[in-house]
Amino acid sequence: MASTFTKIVAAVVVVGAVGLGGAYALTAPDPQPESHWADLGSPDLANGEQLFWAGGCAGCHAAPGAEGDALKIMSGGRALPSDFGTFHIPNISSDNQAGIGGWTVAQFGNAMTRGVGPNGEHLYPSFPYGSYARLSPKDVNDLFGYLKSLPASSNVAPAHDLPFPFNIRLAVGGWKFLYFNDGPRVELANASDQVKRGQYLVEGPGHCGECHTPRNALGGFEAGAWLAGGPNPEGEGRVPGITSTSEGISAWSEDEIVNYLETGFTPDFDSVGGSMVEVQKNIAHLPKSDLAAIAAYLKAVPGK
Repeated sequence: MASTFTKIVAAVVVVGAVGLGGAYALTAPDPQPESHWADLGSPDLANGEQLFWAGGCAGCHAAPGAEGDALKIMSGGRALPSDFGTFHIPNISSDNQAGIGGWTVAQFGNAMTRGVGPNGEHLYPSFPYGSYARLSPKDVNDLFGYLKSLPASSNVAPAHDLPFPFNIRLAVGGWKFLYFNDGPRVELANASDQVKRGQYLVEGPGHCGECHTPRNALGGFEAGAWLAGGPNPEGEGRVPGITSTSEGISAWSEDEIVNYLETGFTPDFDSVGGSMVEVQKNIAHLPKSDLAAIAAYLKAVPGK
């Protein structure tokens, strides 16, 4: 007959295994089923191009210093320093080996909206899937089709340079459990169709909150501080708030916000600076109706 000690040890092992199993179930990669990405039809490449600019794809995935047509070569390779280590932006060109040319729309969609890689692995949230999670399957399909229409690049980006424990991808599941969701960032009562469109663009493909919302020590957004501004997550300085009560932009009219996004000039004839230069150049490709929708949404977002 087993001793009391042996029984206790066995019980602890069983409880521990159950606990680990439960923790893994809560934090395991969670892709959408194949059916979610089925029957999407031929992609609308014009809409895909608008999403390409709204999402700032060139800002991260084109080679540093790229201009003109080179902005559409998604070769990757840029280094993205952070408090957690240095991330290296991957190749998302149409190349079958180095890029995503061999991916299915389901693999692309799950990377974009669930943070799950083509082999079922967690992706690091340096890729803003926490925002892209709001993209509709149609928009994902359109963007994927557009990216595949762009030139291929055989460049292979370096691996991420992350210290322990941030180099353990399983830990990303815990981060997702705490912070990942695809719901609205703010609830806006009686929002007009224009404001709803702006909310989709800002909270989704535009991923504005990734820089304009302060983060806690684990890299999650601070609760109740949506678009309130904070330390620059990519380096020195501070990113301004862009809510209806934020210093500076709160005094701007919707038309002045539209003009800023379209031209890069503020109401007092200053010009866009810092990392926002690249963002503004991308956003300026959107139709004026979308710029107006973004402005309407920003004016509707309550301040902290």
